[in-house]
Amino acid sequence: MTSTSAPLQDRFGRSVDYLRLSVTDRCDFRCVYCMAEDMTFLPRKQILSLEQLYDIASNFVQLGVKKIRLTGGEPLVRNNVMALVERLGKLEQLEQLHLTTNGAQLDKYAAPLKAAGLTGMNISIDSLQPDRFKALTRFGELSKVLVGIDAAVAAGFQRIKLNAVILKGRNDDEILDLVDFARHKNIDISFIEEMPLGQISEHDRAKSFISSEQIRDLIHARYPLTTSTETTGGPSRYHRMADSQSRIGFISPHSHNFCHLCNRVRLTVEGRLLLCLGNEHSLNLKEIIEAHPGDDGILQAALIKAMDLKPERHHFDLDGEPQIVRFMNTTGG
Repeated sequence: MTSTSAPLQDRFGRSVDYLRLSVTDRCDFRCVYCMAEDMTFLPRKQILSLEQLYDIASNFVQLGVKKIRLTGGEPLVRNNVMALVERLGKLEQLEQLHLTTNGAQLDKYAAPLKAAGLTGMNISIDSLQPDRFKALTRFGELSKVLVGIDAAVAAGFQRIKLNAVILKGRNDDEILDLVDFARHKNIDISFIEEMPLGQISEHDRAKSFISSEQIRDLIHARYPLTTSTETTGGPSRYHRMADSQSRIGFISPHSHNFCHLCNRVRLTVEGRLLLCLGNEHSLNLKEIIEAHPGDDGILQAALIKAMDLKPERHHFDLDGEPQIVRFMNTTGG
C-alpha cells in the first residue's frame, strides 16, 4: 500500500486522512457505557449496502485518506463483512486498514481478516473477571474474548491494541491487571475516558468518571512511563515502559481535549457523514449516492465541501443531560 497526496482539509487547516467506517449498528454485547440494554436497531432498508460502503470508502481514499477503521456496533456480526474487508484490502493507496471489535468472534475471523489485508485491530476489554465482564457487557463471555485475543496475536497483525473504558467503582481496581495482561501478550493498551453519548440510566457518568491522569499516575507508580511521540493516526497519546514493548495509550476527550489534532471523520451505517464525534454536524451521503449512482465526481465534490462543516472542537459535559443523544453504536465506534 502506498501513499497519496490530495488531503481533504477543513476550515481550521486540519487534514482529514482517517475514516471510521461503521458497517453495522448491531452488536452481540450491550456494554453499559455504549448502549441501553433494550436497543432498537435500524431497519435493514435504512443501512448502506456493502457495495455502497465500499464505494464511499474508495472515494475517500482517492481524496487522500490513508487509514480506514471498520467499526460498529460489532463489525463482525455484519453478514458477509469479509467481502468488504477483501475489497478494501486491495486499495493500493490505503496504508492502514484496521478494525475495532469486541473480540468475541476473532477465534474464527482473525486469520481470514489478516489474509484479506487487515493490518491491525483494537479489541475492547474492560475487565479480566468473568462475572464483572458479564455485568459490564451484559451479554459478553470473557472466555471467548480471551480466545479471540490469542487468535489475533497468532495471526500476526502489525498492531493489536486493547481498549479499556474505566469506570470508578466498577473496574478501576483492574487497571494494573489490564496493563500486566497487555505486557504478557506483548500488545498495546489504551485507557479511555467515558464519553457522554446517548442517554443511559445504568450509572451516573459524572460519579463514575476517572481521568486519564489518575490512571497514568497509578500505572507510573509501578511502571515508570515516558511520553512517546509515536502515533497511529488516532487520538491515543502513547507512553512507553523501559522493560516492555507494549505501549500505554490514553484517550482523554474530557481532561485532555485533542480536537486541534483531529484528522478523522465518521460514516454511520445509515450513510450519515459525521464531521465530529461530539457534534451533530453531518451530511447525508446515502441521499447523494442514491440520487447519483456511480457518479464519483459528485460524491467527491460533496466530500470536499463537507469539510467546511467540521467544527473546531466538541464540548463534552459530564453534568446534566448529554448533548448528543445518539448512542456510540450508531456513531461508529
